[in-house]
Amino acid sequence: MDVCDFSFFFPATLTYDTLRFEYEDFPETKEPVWILGRKYSVFTEKEEILLDVTSRLWFTYRKNFPAIGGTGPTSDTGWGCMLRCGQMIFAQALVCRHLGRDWRWIKGKKQMDNYFNVLNAFIDKKDSYYSIHQIAQMGVGEGKSIGQWYGPNTVAQVLKKLATFDTWSSLAVHIAMDNTVVMEEIRRLCQSNVPCAGAAACPALESDVLYNGCPEDVGLRGRLPLWKPLVLLIPLRLGLTEINEAYIETLKHCFMMPQSLGVIGGKPNSAHYFIGYVGEELIYLDPHTTQPAVEPSDSGCLPDESFHCQHPPCRMSIAELDPSIAVGFFCSTEADFNDWCQQIKKLSLVRGALPMFELVERQPSHFSNPDVLNLTPDSSDADRLERFFDSEDEDFEILSL
Repeated sequence: MDVCDFSFFFPATLTYDTLRFEYEDFPETKEPVWILGRKYSVFTEKEEILLDVTSRLWFTYRKNFPAIGGTGPTSDTGWGCMLRCGQMIFAQALVCRHLGRDWRWIKGKKQMDNYFNVLNAFIDKKDSYYSIHQIAQMGVGEGKSIGQWYGPNTVAQVLKKLATFDTWSSLAVHIAMDNTVVMEEIRRLCQSNVPCAGAAACPALESDVLYNGCPEDVGLRGRLPLWKPLVLLIPLRLGLTEINEAYIETLKHCFMMPQSLGVIGGKPNSAHYFIGYVGEELIYLDPHTTQPAVEPSDSGCLPDESFHCQHPPCRMSIAELDPSIAVGFFCSTEADFNDWCQQIKKLSLVRGALPMFELVERQPSHFSNPDVLNLTPDSSDADRLERFFDSEDEDFEILSL
């Protein structure tokens, strides 16, 4: 069983319809609440906090979806929690990309087509870009059999591969290994001269009917973007068996940055998607609830209420966090990336905060230099990725004082 910051327990296999309970609200505290780069006061902005949380896409265990690979599992209960967390952090990137950080989901309110287009990219069927089916099958190339538990590094590598097929979003996905973010590599990736068929080159109108891609006749396919929107994922291990408290202040500051996508991690074999903090507690969305798979209606409408957590989120002490995590950021423009770099540099000046990773202009000479920045989705690229990336999540360089 999983424990949220509530005064009760609930089994991991409860369905959505049975989740009717009394919950513990946010504490009455003068401490600010930070949610993905936004600062709130519990006393004056509680409704805004809950609306922000509810607007995040919430992916949980599902049952009775089409068999993975045709003959595999029809539910991910018990093994898919990190895969669902990977979906949540990447869905937040797509929300920022296509809807903006200020977008809000309100129950019963008609949403624009781009919202459903984002949601359709994650629903449980084989041809959705980031479905549980795609993640599980792509993970086989990372050495994970279908139904095997993932760690943060593995799910990050798989999402990077899957993003190459998502021409609508046209994202540049970079995974910073060895606790080092190399600015030159990121600029080279984001400034690549690849024609953009995505939303930056062709912002869709609400009347456009989209399904996992831009409309056919956008008339702007030839334009070259100056900067492909960046999804930056940084797998880290912040201690041996428990998080080193010297990194806690730095981790908090990551949630304060406007580029924040949050953190995936959790407790041993129990993954969560962390979206903020208050005081010494992390705020997270919990995937450990089994809901029925959702099918579009005959009219093509997708029931979406079960993809939004409509009660206060769970909380846990930062000290309980497993040291193996992946931190995510989204930079929509080059100026956004430059601003992020400046914020990271300033973190080194924060008293009592130890940097979780290093930011450098160029790749250190002792690094290997795999050219994996501009991949196209074919088998040779998958083979190259296999050679260059170690997918075992335990193989991190341990950060120390």
